[in-house]
Amino acid sequence: MTTAPVASSPKKRRSGSSSLPTTMIVTLIPVCVALNIVGGIIAHTLKLPVYLDMIGTAISAIVLGPWWGVLVGVLTNSGASLINGPTSLPFMLVNIVGALLWGYGVRSWKLGRTIPRFFLLNIIVAVVCTVVAAPIIVLVFGGATGAGADALTGTFLAVGQNLVGSVLSSNILTSLADKIIGGFVALAIIEALPKSLTNDIDIIKATPLKGILIAVAGIVVGVLVVVVFLAINAGGGA
Repeated sequence: MTTAPVASSPKKRRSGSSSLPTTMIVTLIPVCVALNIVGGIIAHTLKLPVYLDMIGTAISAIVLGPWWGVLVGVLTNSGASLINGPTSLPFMLVNIVGALLWGYGVRSWKLGRTIPRFFLLNIIVAVVCTVVAAPIIVLVFGGATGAGADALTGTFLAVGQNLVGSVLSSNILTSLADKIIGGFVALAIIEALPKSLTNDIDIIKATPLKGILIAVAGIVVGVLVVVVFLAINAGGGA
């Protein structure tokens, strides 16, 4: 008597992206790089107190895996240096660190399961990116890079803080706004991707409307941080 073969259960995709179609990887990476570069150009041109140059990094790190996010970060800063000059190159390390934290944070540390956890992850990314970025700003650029945060650094200097403390204070404030906005915008974009790409990622699942509301809530929090930035800057200039 023969028995029918038992069908093997499908394997779940691991923390990498080995089961994703190559065409999807090849398509998503340049889109994420372009999203970073365009966001960075907009923030730099308008002198916004945020950077907007890591949204694509968050998307690729979460959907494809942390090391694909690192590739997006490297390509972003390399490409931006061709447009805006070499100022972007030293901050490649910041993009790399953000990719690893977002990627491993969602895939290995389960910080994407709920809104509070994902919010916490964005805070962690902001703080660690500041720890990496502040020494670069001080040691390589003398405390100013031409970004919107420079005005806030000047305000802290004017009230008596030293250079290192001023750079840390201004950067943590702007980085919190930037990573909260960027993280939740990335979350909304991920929600809009084909489900075949995101079903096995342990991240908040939501209806399109709820996904939009989550993103808007994250943006509102980020904007509130920006308002604080502007209020401090205005108070310092009074």
